[in-house]
Amino acid sequence: MDTKHGSATRLKLMETARELFIAKGVDRVGVREIATKAGVNLSLMNYYFRSKENLLEEIFEQSIKDNGQVLRGILNEDLPLEEKIYKYVNTYIDILTEDPLLVPFVLSIIHRNAEQAPRLKAVHTLYNTETFSNQLKHEAEVGKIRKIDPEQFFISMISLILFPFAIKWLIGYRMTFTPGQMAKFLEDRREHVYDMLINSLRP
Repeated sequence: MDTKHGSATRLKLMETARELFIAKGVDRVGVREIATKAGVNLSLMNYYFRSKENLLEEIFEQSIKDNGQVLRGILNEDLPLEEKIYKYVNTYIDILTEDPLLVPFVLSIIHRNAEQAPRLKAVHTLYNTETFSNQLKHEAEVGKIRKIDPEQFFISMISLILFPFAIKWLIGYRMTFTPGQMAKFLEDRREHVYDMLINSLRP
C-alpha cells in the first residue's frame, strides 16, 4: 500500500472520528459510521486501527501529546516565576482558542477510561513538573512568595484556564453572548487568570 496514501487515509479516519465523537458522544458512534462518513472502506478502517478503542487512543495521543510537551517545556524553562506563569497561561489559552473542542473531547476520553487513562503516554504531559514545583518551593523559602503546595497551585492554574472552555456554551447561553462577545470573554481570561494567580502567591 502506498505509504503517502495510507497516511492520508489514517488521518482522514481520525479527523472524521474526532468530529463524530464530539458531536454525538463516543459510545454513540460505531466504526461503520466513521468509515462511511470518511468515505473509506470498513475493511481499511479495521486494517489501520483494529478496534474503536485503538482509534480512540490514537486520537487522544495526537490531540494532547504535542501541546502537552510544549506546556511542560514552559514549566521547565529557566524563567522568572511571574514570566513563566504569564507565558504558560497565554500559551495554553492560545492552544484552546485554536482548538476549542479539545477540552470536552479530552475530558470525555479520560472519564470514559478513568482506570486506564494513566497508561496513556500523552496523559503524563498534562502533569506538573518537578522543576516548576521546586521553583515554587524555592521562591517561598527566600520569601518572594507565600508558602504554597505546588500541586494545589498547579491544579488551580490549569482549572482557571480550562474550565471556561469546558463550559463555553453554558457561559454563552447564560450571558447571551454573540460569538464575538464569547471570543472576547475568553480572550480577557488571559490577564484575569494571570492576575489571580500572581495575587495568590504574594506574601
